Amino acid sequence: MTEVLVQASDLQVYYGSHHILHGVSFSIRRGESIGLMGRNGMGKTTLLKTILGFVAPRYGNVAVRGRDVHGQAPFQIARMGVAYVPEGRGIFGNLSVLENLVMAAGPGRSSGVPWTLERVLTTFPRLRERLGHGGGQLSGGEQQMLTIGRALLTNPELLILDEATEGLAPRIAREIWAIVGQVRASGIATVIVDKNFKAVNAATDRNVILVKGSVAFEGSAGELLARPEVRVAHLGV
Repeated sequence: MTEVLVQASDLQVYYGSHHILHGVSFSIRRGESIGLMGRNGMGKTTLLKTILGFVAPRYGNVAVRGRDVHGQAPFQIARMGVAYVPEGRGIFGNLSVLENLVMAAGPGRSSGVPWTLERVLTTFPRLRERLGHGGGQLSGGEQQMLTIGRALLTNPELLILDEATEGLAPRIAREIWAIVGQVRASGIATVIVDKNFKAVNAATDRNVILVKGSVAFEGSAGELLARPEVRVAHLGV
């Protein structure tokens, strides 16, 4: 069996008195690509933030490579090989493109080809042309490329992308999806949240749909395509 990188079990998460996740279990195996789907407000980002250590579950637990990470800070979980590309990008506008990239660089964790600065710049040629520019001077698409490149330089085993193409022009979004395909082919596991159902389904092995903080569907990309009633009911597509 392929190694389980992350196992979230029976997560019960609250924001104050508001019950957000209702017993969600969610696993990610090495090299697997998962689409995390659902309408707005269904708990997708809360699940990701719980896995990443930004939110503590009231009940349930999260394990990374078999190690319970309860109480671990986000930076500690990141050091275990989990990288996050957040909605809103989160780059440092007062640092140059080069500084944004190298600040996150870390050693490779596997026998595969490591993500070096040169490899990232080859993957994102736009960034090579703008190494001396401030992060705040980049276009939205370039900032997203910078955020993904910075995450890859940590040499993660799992890359989580939350709304990676949100607000981007269609041409730039297509470039981002092509890069996501390269990341997947490199053997890095991915979890993708995005409103573009067709693009997500084409880039994933398995999909999970959340409805009001519970798992309403879990199955392969092919299974979801074959069940239009599920897509219409829970995704509106």
